[in-house]
Amino acid sequence: MRVISSAPASIGNVSVGFDILGAALSPVDGSSLGDRVIVEDGDSEFELKCGGRFADKLPQDYRKNIVYDCYVDFKKSMEARSLKVKNLVMTLEKNLPVGTGLGSSACSVVAALDALNEFHGNPFSEKEIMELMGKEEGKISGSVHYDNVAPCYLGGIQLMIGENGIISDRIPDFDSWYWVSCYPGTTVSTAEARAILPKQYDRHDCIDFGRQLATFIHASHTGNSTLAAAVLKDVIAEPYRRKLIANFSETREYVMKNGAIAMGISGSGPSIFVVTESMETAEKIQEWLLKNFVQNELGFSNICKIDRNGTLSVKE
Repeated sequence: MRVISSAPASIGNVSVGFDILGAALSPVDGSSLGDRVIVEDGDSEFELKCGGRFADKLPQDYRKNIVYDCYVDFKKSMEARSLKVKNLVMTLEKNLPVGTGLGSSACSVVAALDALNEFHGNPFSEKEIMELMGKEEGKISGSVHYDNVAPCYLGGIQLMIGENGIISDRIPDFDSWYWVSCYPGTTVSTAEARAILPKQYDRHDCIDFGRQLATFIHASHTGNSTLAAAVLKDVIAEPYRRKLIANFSETREYVMKNGAIAMGISGSGPSIFVVTESMETAEKIQEWLLKNFVQNELGFSNICKIDRNGTLSVKE
């Protein structure tokens, strides 16, 4: 038996919701944007194989790979319930580059733990496995944040709740929105992106943050896409992180003058997202981004819709 789990890329923060909003992405052309993990019966206790476009960026020592940590902690959790882990081979298909702002580490973590859970007959509930996913993701980012894990696993745009035993909940998204995601080919570490943020914020910025987030959630639930786009702004991270991204200001100026209704930094960057309300505008902006925002041959862009499925698993 084997299980194949495919996890989508995601946008953390979604501009207006620093650390508490996340969105899963699915390219409109049907291509895959995310990682896959395959877990199958093995002859030894554990074996890890790696493939995919960005496999060469992974640690040579498999014990330093985050999916190995997933296996180790999954095994500990199983043993805590007097359950046994099967001998298995795990294959990570690394299709998202590291340090992109597209939820690369969360993508690997979610796919790995979902596949392990499915392979063993789902001994852990959705909430339990998500808590383990958050723990593993926290090893990479420095602290537990679910704004990539939750949408990657559950799909849609997720609001982090963190109360009454609820990790996150989905909010409505807009069918008319196209999300142009663009990775310039450079990297920004999550640690560097967090270090550049101020220790304290002005009261005015805090009020703006709360007002805009509340308005976005309200607009999403009432179907007011115009209002939602108007407040899709980042007063917490973008004013500081934009310095880490080449041509950011020029890019914002171009896209907002050429049909975009919003633009923001994807997670901690350097990827960005641009929201439009027509495929024609999305294609025009994507073409410009590939010529003017992408820095090298590693860069790429996808026109996406919100992925409402999240991680998908298949048993064979």
